[in-house]
Amino acid sequence: MSGNSLYLDGVSVVFDGFQALNNLSLVVEPGELRAIIGPNGAGKTTMMDVITGKTRPTKGTVRFGESDLTRMDEASIAMLGIGRKFQKPTVFDALTVFENLELALKAPRGPIPCLRWRLNGEARTAIERTLAEIGLTERARDRAGLLSHGQRQWLEIGMLLMQDPQLLLVDEPVAGMTDHETELTATLLRGIAGARSVVVVEHDLEFVRALGHRVTVLHEGSVLSEGSIDHVQNDQRVIEVYLGR
Repeated sequence: MSGNSLYLDGVSVVFDGFQALNNLSLVVEPGELRAIIGPNGAGKTTMMDVITGKTRPTKGTVRFGESDLTRMDEASIAMLGIGRKFQKPTVFDALTVFENLELALKAPRGPIPCLRWRLNGEARTAIERTLAEIGLTERARDRAGLLSHGQRQWLEIGMLLMQDPQLLLVDEPVAGMTDHETELTATLLRGIAGARSVVVVEHDLEFVRALGHRVTVLHEGSVLSEGSIDHVQNDQRVIEVYLGR
């Protein structure tokens, strides 16, 4: 393991006798885009909960670079550079797109720094760069409440990018999107990866194919198969427990 790899080894989580994760081992390299798929109850959400500190593993190792995530709380993990986007977008509808990104900008959050805060040229450049990256430059002055569902998803991704994360966890980003929005989201996530690691949990296999990167299939809390989308779709075990349903 080198750099800021995400490293899970032998991770198990038990809830009142239910094995949510079962000896899960996974490595995501720096700058990698990884898709995670699997049937409901496979452990996808629990895996992200463990990475972000929401859930403590019953046993196992969870590291990001040299940091032991099992010894850190959620806020410390976020400050470390791990951002998470949930399925339902959470943006401030009454604020403009620009203001949402400004509010999310990585900066000191104490009372005095907040009182003295002024938008400088460097911060404005960062916001404008993110607007371009998420495809919302022309909507910068529009209220977020006027955006389409897909655009709201992109805005929330942009808000996470303003925190300069090294690892981004994205949960079902294209649920409810049009085909065109889905295509643009695949392009967006491919562009985001490289400068940072991106882990995408998704059920839409055509979208996963459009991402064009390594796929991990979870089943009953552990890795069932891993490889290209063609490889996992032709894996008889995956067909039996997931694709055949």
